[in-house]
Amino acid sequence: MTTPDPTTLGLPLDGIRVIELGQVLAGPFAGAVFADLGAEVIKVERPDGGDDGRRIGAAFRYGDSMTFHEFNRNKKSVTIDLKSPSGVAALEALLATADILVHNLRPGSADELGIGAERLTERFPRLIYCAMGAYGHQGPMRLTPGYEPIMQAFAGLSAITGEPDGPPVRMGASVCDMGTGMWTVIGALTLLERRHRTGRGGIVNTSLFETALMWAGQKICGYVNEGKQPERHASGHPGMTPYEAFDAADGPFLICAGNDRLFAKLADVLGHPEWPRDPRFTTNRERLKHKPALLALISAVLKHAPRRHWIDRLAEVGVPCAPINSIAELLDEPQTKAVGLLQTPPGEDFILPALPISFDGVRPPLRNAAPRLGDANGALLPHASAADD
Repeated sequence: MTTPDPTTLGLPLDGIRVIELGQVLAGPFAGAVFADLGAEVIKVERPDGGDDGRRIGAAFRYGDSMTFHEFNRNKKSVTIDLKSPSGVAALEALLATADILVHNLRPGSADELGIGAERLTERFPRLIYCAMGAYGHQGPMRLTPGYEPIMQAFAGLSAITGEPDGPPVRMGASVCDMGTGMWTVIGALTLLERRHRTGRGGIVNTSLFETALMWAGQKICGYVNEGKQPERHASGHPGMTPYEAFDAADGPFLICAGNDRLFAKLADVLGHPEWPRDPRFTTNRERLKHKPALLALISAVLKHAPRRHWIDRLAEVGVPCAPINSIAELLDEPQTKAVGLLQTPPGEDFILPALPISFDGVRPPLRNAAPRLGDANGALLPHASAADD
């Protein structure tokens, strides 16, 4: 089968214009997804320094941080002072030709600036207005600002992460910020489809807190419906065993024997085909009751050989397993290289992750690096009074 050429097919969102008033991560990530999918994303920044994300961490290229480059590829930048009437007028001129507006401004500030959802959607009925908040658009904390670690703490994610006897731990990835960006894109594309039928846009509300609540959903369901107090399981699982990390002779790896059939195969590989006949281990529910005893038996066997020995043998019989890789080890994996997620923007000397999605077998390419501050002022802001070059 011939692989489609994305340069002739065009990207899925070609022809869609997105205006992004994004800061640091959640808003810029949503903008980056739109841009990677082919939309024209115009990033509106403050004249005095632009997006704070440009200065998070050390300067990487062109004075901007690595974080900024990762989350602002494929965009154009204009500088507008939204605190001035001429700046608001410049933004509205862009919105007159836009399909989607995305912002993660401080809660309440959009209304203060005169660019709130109700006003702009009344002025531009086809506009899809995406407001990304901290705690949500309603409730007593709707105007309270928030950041990733605060949301993980407030929504219980930190309390369910880490070792059973250890302190609460923040997840290593910014799951609330990036998750909110994903929900925002999903919501915008949903209203875009509705607009095809009705001719009208609408308002998409998302927030870091609601995203965090969704990620905590399984634990919430267990507590409110079954009275189960969530516990930390490190790399393990509350409902299946053996389903966690073990130490081989040279390092840790993960075994996920998620059903009785896989447990029988695991037992065979470990040289103990009698384990599935042991009344303590016959079914998953029995294994959960006797989990400490079972894990001790498995650990005693695994420590006598390196993890590659066990991974190869388990893979041969279909037991899911994997090394617990460092980032360096991950990058050396043949599968990481094969999927082609990591790309170099044209004309640059650094690598960024592209979108984890392909269309007709082709991943949307990184077409451009992150913009310099105000690089599109001349092309997109004809009224110099609205911009600061």
